[in-house]
Amino acid sequence: MNDAVVQMLERYACRTRDDYINALRDILQQLALLGLWRAKFFEHAAFYGGTALRVLHGFDRFSEDLDFSLLKPAPEFSLGAYGAALRREVSSFGFEVSFEARGRNPGSAIESAFLKANTLQQLIIVKAGAELTRHIHADETLKIKLEVDTDPPGGFETESRIVLLPVPFAVRVYSLPDLFAGKMHALLCRKWKTRVKGRDWYDLIWYLGRHPLLRLSHLEARMRQSGDWTEAAPLSRIDLLGRLRAAIGRLKVGQARQEADRFVRDKSPLELWSREFFLEIADKIETV
Repeated sequence: MNDAVVQMLERYACRTRDDYINALRDILQQLALLGLWRAKFFEHAAFYGGTALRVLHGFDRFSEDLDFSLLKPAPEFSLGAYGAALRREVSSFGFEVSFEARGRNPGSAIESAFLKANTLQQLIIVKAGAELTRHIHADETLKIKLEVDTDPPGGFETESRIVLLPVPFAVRVYSLPDLFAGKMHALLCRKWKTRVKGRDWYDLIWYLGRHPLLRLSHLEARMRQSGDWTEAAPLSRIDLLGRLRAAIGRLKVGQARQEADRFVRDKSPLELWSREFFLEIADKIETV
């Protein structure tokens, strides 16, 4: 196994099958970021979302996707141009993956692609051991979804942050107030019908405890683009808190807790979750 991958894997202290799979996904995500950096992707786009928090800010929740936003609208953009660079980078560290560009649905500004790997084969590469791999089906696939917003709303700032492993490289990422604004838009405006995405609520707690400052103008730009804010007046903190409290009132806490459970190692904080808990912490939001 590649020495850099050994160093990365040692940070996870893996014991269970899920530990190894989550670690493997994390490592493949970071190798993908390295490949994108080498291909000059971050001259045109910025990283955002839960994986950005995990890789660049020490977030403790595992994430399945790599989310990016172009720095300015470019409807003709395609992730397919980066497929060869991604495969080449990941394979140079001893892993085998395929790249599948999906394009976008009609009317959507989201360009998507998948990195796919045979889960059993990759776990053998990282030496997970027969006891942990013998129950995995030979055709089980590990997927990492890449999404790029080709028509980004304005009003955001970016910064460059260094990643040291597997080798030092730089990633352009949304600033934390803008990352928080994007998460708040997902939490308030995601159209899930009856499905609850508990990860959004877990992320909210992280922001409120560590980086509670939210860029209100960027949240407003996102909400206007999605049709969730149509008022002539600008979005205010009072408006934001009113919508958040309404969302908390509708929250199915048990479903949210269950959905978030598989993405965190320490389950005990989830026991605190209740509508009263979220209402109490909501006022900690700061805006700029």
